Amino acid sequence: MKGLLARKLGMTQLFNADGTASAVTVLEAGPCRVLGLRTTEKDGYAAARIAFEVEPERKLNQPELGMFKKANLEPHRHVVEIRGYEGLEAGQELKAEIFAAGELVDVTATSKGKGFQGLIKRHKFSRGPESHGSMNVRQPGAIGSTDSARVFKGVRMAGQMGNERVTARAYKVVRVDAERNLILVKGGVPGAKGALVLVRQSTKKLKAKGPAGKPNP
Repeated sequence: MKGLLARKLGMTQLFNADGTASAVTVLEAGPCRVLGLRTTEKDGYAAARIAFEVEPERKLNQPELGMFKKANLEPHRHVVEIRGYEGLEAGQELKAEIFAAGELVDVTATSKGKGFQGLIKRHKFSRGPESHGSMNVRQPGAIGSTDSARVFKGVRMAGQMGNERVTARAYKVVRVDAERNLILVKGGVPGAKGALVLVRQSTKKLKAKGPAGKPNP
């Protein structure tokens, strides 16, 4: 399962051959370096450790510096482990060209924080009646039954929204700019501008569509 780290630069649009426009997200992918490899014989599983964005030595502690010196690499800011990524060598450079247009990728990032939000915005609840005398327009209503005399775990309530690690699956790669290390994927990906994102080969397979435009069984 190939993948690398990238920065979200923002969104733009591309015009298709038929004149329609498609919204795309621009990701600055890499260059990343392979910090080390996990093997089934030694570690019990196969994986690759990927480093991204060169960092001054003064910003790393001694254990982190020792990790990079052992691999003969300059210090990097971010390190991530991608399982199932085989066929690499320590110190190898990874760029956007490992992906091609038409491929499907999964994007993992920290979503935008929305702060403390109510039920309507956070959980898509419907509002109450706004007729004369109504005092329950945006309130949650009942949160438990009389018999139990308590609130069950998992009841949807107001609270912190966003600012959590999420994975959005099956984004289509529209274009790859190998010279500038850019990957353009269709649609909007999680995270704000400048967010760190992990781009991996998608684990989701889309079924081929039949003559009527519906997925084949």
